[in-house]
Amino acid sequence: MGQSRRLKDYVVLTCKGILMGAADAVPGVSGGTIAFITGIYEELIGSIRRFDLEALKLLFSQGPQATWRHVNGSFLLALLLGIGLSLATLAHIVLFMLATYPVMLWSFFFGLILASTWVISRHVTHWDSSFSLLFLSGAAIAYLITSLTPTEIEVSMLTVFLSGSVAICAMILPGISGSFILLLLGMYSPILQAVKDLDLSIIGLFATGCAAGLLSFSRLLNWLFTAYKMQTLAVMSGFLLGSLNKVWPWKYTTAYTLNSHGKQVPLAQDNVSPFNYEALSGQDSFLMVSIILLVLGMVIVLWMERGQSTNR
Repeated sequence: MGQSRRLKDYVVLTCKGILMGAADAVPGVSGGTIAFITGIYEELIGSIRRFDLEALKLLFSQGPQATWRHVNGSFLLALLLGIGLSLATLAHIVLFMLATYPVMLWSFFFGLILASTWVISRHVTHWDSSFSLLFLSGAAIAYLITSLTPTEIEVSMLTVFLSGSVAICAMILPGISGSFILLLLGMYSPILQAVKDLDLSIIGLFATGCAAGLLSFSRLLNWLFTAYKMQTLAVMSGFLLGSLNKVWPWKYTTAYTLNSHGKQVPLAQDNVSPFNYEALSGQDSFLMVSIILLVLGMVIVLWMERGQSTNR
């Protein structure tokens, strides 16, 4: 499973982890998408899956070094280091951008996801009616999920653990955003605030839930990629297309709610055209800047894909 890597390779892996962490911090963007377009997705899923009874047996029979090699530990450590650094540093920036420049932020990520849809779909070697149906089904499911109205649940040990278990599955699945799942559950702000405040009790409990969900879901994904790779890619590319519903830049809020801190936050939003957005909200649509950022997001994804193809 583990590849022979030099220090430079691990630095690159850490940078990819930083990109994944940045994506996972935004409701609507999946770190799994970044992992896929940077060429590490299948190795990531396979490495996580190897945390099994065989790893435990190796630990007691041959020691920590053999176990580390079995689970591809150096790969995972470099990636987790990047994700951790990103979440710890970019959480502040993401909150600021979401509050101050939401249209521009969503435009950039709309471009990222739009290009990622094409990148993943082009890996399907042959398209027929069955693959097209899988693609459309994935798009419909993602669209329905992203159309759900967020709720607010009480922050407790159980809800934090379960939120981690569910959200991590989405975070490693291209097209489904773990952050958006947290938003639907009403747990996005509490978890991001805990990261900002370094609340180790909540972070630790959330991480435990993530570990439980990750170890189980990675086995399913590994099996799907082994037995039904093309079908899985078709569904994943559909997920990405359907998730564009969530990251459409121009939204008009039709209902608000109060969060646990008594702050008014959007509850229900409708996607509108840039021109209707200005008429309804009285705010600048930043149309030209948004288009530039959208194109920039697409260019970045295509550049990353081209670089990955060159390295294959």
